Amino acid sequence: MTFRKFMRTAIAGAWCAIAAPALAADISGAGATFPYPIYSKWADAYKKETGNGLNYQSIGSGAGIKQIQARTVTFGASDAPLTVDKLKKDGLVQWPQVMGGIVPVINVEGVKPGELVLDGPTLADIFLGNIARWSDPAIARLNAGVKLPDTAIAVVRRSDGSGTTFNFTDYLSRVSDPWKTKVGANTAVEWPVGVGAKGNEGVSANVAQTKNSIGYVEYAYAKQNKMTHVDMINKAGKRVSPTLGAFQAAAANADWANAPGYYLILSNQPGEASWPMTAATFILMYAQPADKAASAEAIRFFDWAFRAGDRMAEELDYIPMPANVKEQVRKTWAADIASK
Repeated sequence: MTFRKFMRTAIAGAWCAIAAPALAADISGAGATFPYPIYSKWADAYKKETGNGLNYQSIGSGAGIKQIQARTVTFGASDAPLTVDKLKKDGLVQWPQVMGGIVPVINVEGVKPGELVLDGPTLADIFLGNIARWSDPAIARLNAGVKLPDTAIAVVRRSDGSGTTFNFTDYLSRVSDPWKTKVGANTAVEWPVGVGAKGNEGVSANVAQTKNSIGYVEYAYAKQNKMTHVDMINKAGKRVSPTLGAFQAAAANADWANAPGYYLILSNQPGEASWPMTAATFILMYAQPADKAASAEAIRFFDWAFRAGDRMAEELDYIPMPANVKEQVRKTWAADIASK
């Protein structure tokens, strides 16, 4: 089976689980592709337990924000949190639902998963186009003993408005002044080089099909599709691999209690074991929903995920929210979202 056919089959199967035939109690949402694998897994289990379905469109954070602003869905999902001012302007409530890691993935013949290591400035220079060949001295210095081809690097990046891009470019802005000055951090940026692909799904497929390529995806996509990930040198100067433990080490620094509107960015966290590109994914709902019954059902689903979904999240290498944060979020639901 070709990778393209595999991806079509896998996505179609997941869609059947997450987008069941519309029932009165079905929940509608749209947004980030980053959490799609775990939302799909939760949706399947929730459907079996309660009979209620979830219709979630994995269309990117930017599109998800637009859909919730247009009131076409019950909830929006974004990996790029909105500031308190933006939340107040649109009458929205925001909370973090789960956390995960973003990883560089490559398709270089002869290079195995985790065999290649990069640091932040080198990764930024690749996406700036300053490093254009795999044999570049900057890459070679970090990878003594790794056979690197003297071939052009094919950069693959997101073409849509993306929270994954927001967190990836936020990290590059923290570790590279040239990136911060020339490109910056946002859900969509003016990429200096590369070919665009839609969603984590599109980047995964494009990298898998393109020799000598590099891209960035949420780790569940790399793991599920057996992609070749890159190790990173973190803020502490230590080489780390993308593992649940490394994501948890970075997430341990998250101070949600003192984050207004839960606005918190987790890139480039300190700690010898921390993965440098760790991020939360957020849910957006109206404080005064037009359909209070649908809103209440959505909250029941997310509360169920908090109670019953941690093991499923960890199986896909996502990081569940800590118990104290879950309780904080439940208080937010009770105080800020009208149910009657």
